[in-house]
Amino acid sequence: MIPPDDVSRTDGAPDAPELLKFLLYLGSGLTAAGEAVNRIEDRLRRVATAYGAPRLRVSALPTYLVVALEPGQPATLELTPQTLRLHQTAALYDLLKAAEHGEVVPAEGARRVAEILVMAPRFGRPVTILGHMTLTAGICMLLRPTVSDLLLAAAFGALIGALKVFAGRWTSAQILMPVVASFVVAALTLVLAGSGWADTEARALVAPLVTFLPGAVLTMGVVEMSAAQLVTGASRLVAGTLQLVLLAFGLLGAVQVVGLPRPDVVVATSEYRLGAWAPWMGVFLVGVGNYLFRSAPPRSLGWLCLVLYAAWVGRYLGEQVFSGYLSGFTGALLMTMVAFLVERRPSGPPALVSFLPAFWLLVPGGVSLIGVTEVLTSGAVAATPDLVGATGTIMAIALGVLCGYPMHRRLGAS
Repeated sequence: MIPPDDVSRTDGAPDAPELLKFLLYLGSGLTAAGEAVNRIEDRLRRVATAYGAPRLRVSALPTYLVVALEPGQPATLELTPQTLRLHQTAALYDLLKAAEHGEVVPAEGARRVAEILVMAPRFGRPVTILGHMTLTAGICMLLRPTVSDLLLAAAFGALIGALKVFAGRWTSAQILMPVVASFVVAALTLVLAGSGWADTEARALVAPLVTFLPGAVLTMGVVEMSAAQLVTGASRLVAGTLQLVLLAFGLLGAVQVVGLPRPDVVVATSEYRLGAWAPWMGVFLVGVGNYLFRSAPPRSLGWLCLVLYAAWVGRYLGEQVFSGYLSGFTGALLMTMVAFLVERRPSGPPALVSFLPAFWLLVPGGVSLIGVTEVLTSGAVAATPDLVGATGTIMAIALGVLCGYPMHRRLGAS
């Protein structure tokens, strides 16, 4: 008797409509997970070949997927669902690995993808909000803050985390959330600064907004354009830039409504900054925060922190040796290699699970937000250094990702 999950059937290839449905669901799930479209297309072709359809035609875009099992056959379209949490991504990649070896009946595979897409978060709302607060505090510690910066960032992190948890179920609220969040954070900071309770350093304002920053989107857009995926790459770049503009608009709205504090009441911040240990502790807090807020899979915290520290060490060494844009390159290179090596371990999560959170350590989104804000406040001339620096950093990170994957494959083959 043939086991029910064994596709080595005696009646030929799997049913074509069921296989097509499975490929559509699988591809749309990978798109929602944030995978690059060129890798999605490659992996779907592997799955199709395992099920006897080696001439698959597939085109992946950020919002939908088009698949045909044979050239000249009618193509079918599937929309991309909402962004996946990390434990959903891990479950999806476990299913993908089995499908690449033909170990799942297509009808059962399609059902399992549908179940993965509606999985509930691993942690309740209070723990999720605590995770966002911890993540925000960790990012703030990377920016060499004062003690008041850190406390304020943690409080705002809890506030924005609650906003994302309770308002995230409505699509219209998600569209407005970057503007609302940046306005609230900036307005409260300016009010506190005006009363002499806090400073107004722009880089400290970035930390509570970290989960809105499109660093991974901008970098993956460059990666996809480098792979000749021009439509998808350009779409991601436009979407990431719009996200930055919305965040900057909220910051500027707060300045217009509340106003900048008088110079005589601004707190001096040259003293009381945390020591050189702060960024190294901040990396650990970023790992814990991501684990809780983004519902990472069980037993993945250690691997997640390993990849985060690899990104930070690479960036740190790049600053010491090369400085400038190459620090982003070395950080992304080491991060990518370690993430894929971790994926090869029996207990290691998929590379994408540990890969995407590490982008925040390289801070392309934060630098870009500062540049966009300065364009709108001080003009293009004053903002040119930050915008050029952000562009160079994103390009360096993308190049590091592009170089890291083939180097990992060579190390794995040796």
